[in-house]
Amino acid sequence: MKFRSLTFLLAVSLCVGGCPDSTNKTAQGKKKKPDTTKNQSNDVTFQGFVGQLRIAVQRRDKSMLSQMMAEDFGYRWDNPAPDEDAFAYWDKNNLWPELAALMNERWVPHEGYMVVPPQLAMGSGAEYQGYRAGVQQVNGSWKFSYFVSAPPPGH
Repeated sequence: MKFRSLTFLLAVSLCVGGCPDSTNKTAQGKKKKPDTTKNQSNDVTFQGFVGQLRIAVQRRDKSMLSQMMAEDFGYRWDNPAPDEDAFAYWDKNNLWPELAALMNERWVPHEGYMVVPPQLAMGSGAEYQGYRAGVQQVNGSWKFSYFVSAPPPGH
């Protein structure tokens, strides 16, 4: 009985998965996969991580932030100077207030990350030209993955 049920479910998923879908097409006519990122905003571990991230940003606690950041943390679109890190870049460009303001926004799922601001994940996301931040789970732990400006044209 279990085998029949599993076979039936597999057959249904293959049929549904193979059906053409006219929604979510890009401008070139190619299909764009729907974003299946799970909304983690109500998860207790996510909320705890974001709470600690907010505090670290408000205090400009570079040591705490370093522990919360992904190894490949993104903070600019071009190549940084050899002696530059995210904190030096934020100091030089006075980005701490921008980052602190983003930390108070509502986090939403988008392309494998939980992101702020929510406009980034909405229909107007491609037009959004402000700073954005994202966190994601890495090996079961939340990590601060990026804080960048809007991508430059052609990126």
